[in-house]
Parts: sequence; C-alpha cells; structure tokens
Amino acid sequence: MREQVATQKVGTRSGGAASRSRSAKTTQRPSKRDRSERQPLAARLRNLVDYAPLILKLSALTIVIALAFLGYRAAAAASFFQVRTVQTAGLNRSSAQAIEATVRDEVRSTGVWQADLTSLSARLEKLPWVRTAVVTRVLPDGIRVRVTERQPRVVARMSSGRLVWVDEDAVVLNELNSTDPMPAFFLRGWNEDESVTASEENRKRVAKFMELQRDWDGDHLSERVSEVNVQDLRDVRAQLAGDDSQIEIRLGSQDQAKRLRPALDTLDQLRRTPRGPYVSYLDLNQGKRIVVGMVTGAHAFSDALDSNDTTDNVPEPTKSRTQGDKTKEKDTKSRTPAKKVERKRT
Repeated sequence: MREQVATQKVGTRSGGAASRSRSAKTTQRPSKRDRSERQPLAARLRNLVDYAPLILKLSALTIVIALAFLGYRAAAAASFFQVRTVQTAGLNRSSAQAIEATVRDEVRSTGVWQADLTSLSARLEKLPWVRTAVVTRVLPDGIRVRVTERQPRVVARMSSGRLVWVDEDAVVLNELNSTDPMPAFFLRGWNEDESVTASEENRKRVAKFMELQRDWDGDHLSERVSEVNVQDLRDVRAQLAGDDSQIEIRLGSQDQAKRLRPALDTLDQLRRTPRGPYVSYLDLNQGKRIVVGMVTGAHAFSDALDSNDTTDNVPEPTKSRTQGDKTKEKDTKSRTPAKKVERKRT
C-alpha cells in the first residue's frame, strides 16, 4: 500500500497577491507626505493665521490670570506682614513711645518681612539715651527692639554756665537735676561746636577726665578738686575746692594724676606759713620742680621749689608799691609840722 504525502505549495497566486497588496499599501504613505510638502508656502501661512486669534486669546488670558494672582499675593502679603506689635527691652531712661513711633514709621511701607533692620537700628540710635539698638523680626507682624542705653559719666560745664551730663562717647544727654547725685568735680573746656572734629576732641577730653577721676577717687583726692579744665590736653589744670577755691594746680601734659598729690602737699605746707594766704597757683609743668605763684595786692611773683624741699626758702610777700608810697606820704606829713614848730621857737 503506498503512502501519499501532501506537499505544501509556496508562492501561490493568492499569497503573491496579498504580498503585492501589502507592498502597495506601504508605498502609498510617502505619496501623501509628498502631496502635503508640495503645498505652497502661502497656503501654510494662511493656515497659521487662521489659528492666530485663538493663540492670542489664550496668551492674553494666561497673562491676566498671572497678574491677578501676583497682585493678590502681594496684597495679601502686605496685609499679613503689617506691623502690629513693637516689643522693647532694656529701657530705663529712653522713651518707649518714641521708639515705637520710629519703628512704625520706618516699616509702614515695607512691612515686617521686607523691613530694613540695619536702617531701622541706625535711626533708633539717634534717639536720646539710645546707644545701641538690636532689631529683630517677630513674624508675622511684630518687631522686637533691645536697647543698650547711654550712661551718664561726666558733668560738663558749658560756656553759658549750665551743667549737663555726657557719656563716654562725648554725647550730651540732659541737664544736671537737683535730684541727681552730685559729682566730686566738673569738666571744663567743652567744645560746643557741632562738628566731627569737635566730637573727636570732646571724646578725648572725656577719656582724660575719666582717667583723672578714677585715679583721684582711689587716692581720696577728688574732694579737694572743684573742676578740671581739659580744653588743652597739653596744659590740664585743676581748680581746687573749699578754702582753696582760688588756687589753680597746673598739671601739664603728662602724669597729671600723679602730680596732684605733691602739689597738694606743698600747698598744705605753705598754708601753715604766713605766705599761705597769698598762694595763687602751683605749676608742675617742669616735673618735680613746683613753681609757686603768689599775689600781694596788685602784684604777683613766683618762685620754684623742688617737690621734696620745704617751703622755708619761699620769699615773704612784699607790700605793693602803692602801699609803700602811701606810708612814705604819711611819714612826710607827720614830720612837716614838727619842723614848723621848731622854726617858730627860734
């Protein structure tokens, strides 16, 4: 019995037709692109122009929405960060009302979030008694100010005679009140000009004055001084107090604190002599040698002493020429009548 094997036929007509149809379909697609590319440029521009109004409308709408959102955000932020509370610390003599008014005026337009704290601090430090001001934000609507106040250190005598408190930075604070503690002595020689040079000079004067005050307080000499003239730091002078208020101690340009003690010792020795009431000044510009100035009537003279010497070699005060002339006239008048009597007798 024979077996029959069915062989598969390849490349039938139906398969060939199908493959040709598929290849035809694949070759038709580029033909469509070719037709679109063959469109003229003017036609394509007309197509874009047809879509332009819609694009412009969408862009304008987007811009309006963005601007509205930004405006609302800015308005909401300004209202949210508007200052409502001002906290202060470290105030004793400074005015809390003045500080709060300055803060509100400075941040009114910027709000707390955008406030320039450096500028605000500099403005606060121009207020009376405020030496430094540290400003911080307390979000969302608060400002905190921590103040370091100026401390009155020295009482200065102005040219008009009024007494004012100044601090170590040579800033005039206020006048000396009757309830304030009275200092041992005052500063004299203040430059009242409102200039940078005058401020710098006054700062040096205050530093020198505070140095003398500290040293003399430690040596218990401040009670004998009424005021210190520091107008010229190369010629510092101390006016004494009490019974010696008419006497001036010229301390010179250096070692002023140390020179006061030997000057007072010399003065105390002179006070125990007949020459004591005539002492006008003691000059220590030459160091250990003390020049003693004396006044007798309308005349003055001086003599130099060593700080270790006694006062025995200081000359006695002499009478003035006016007084001597008057004495001679009296003697002449008293002698004249005696001569006339003698003549009559003869």
